[in-house]
Amino acid sequence: MVAGAFDFLHPGHLDLFRQAKALGDELVVVVARDQSVEKTKGKKPVFSENERLEVVASVRIVDRAVLGGLGHWFDVLLDVRPDVLLLGYDQKVAETALNAFLAKNGLKTKVVRAESFEAHKFKSSKLKEHLGI
Repeated sequence: MVAGAFDFLHPGHLDLFRQAKALGDELVVVVARDQSVEKTKGKKPVFSENERLEVVASVRIVDRAVLGGLGHWFDVLLDVRPDVLLLGYDQKVAETALNAFLAKNGLKTKVVRAESFEAHKFKSSKLKEHLGI
């Protein structure tokens, strides 16, 4: 499982999906809700949650795309119950809190950090800055 905003799907995201797929049999991608993106990034996403979900779901390597929950993003782990959670190389996550959540809820999810993919070029914030968004 991977989770993120995926507002502008780019080669870095596709590489993240490939890395995640290599760790298991099924790739579940959780697309963050609009309000979660706004809270985390301080601004609304360019594309709506349903538009982002549709784009992610259309990627051939993705087995299942789902919207994140409206509460804390950890909550979706209770629905998906992944064997492996791949965090983006730059994804800001309180890993101590994540591991405590997993333990408290009896989840045996292995947490792995992804390798970066041409971060100087394929980072959403840099692409948006380049486009003036």
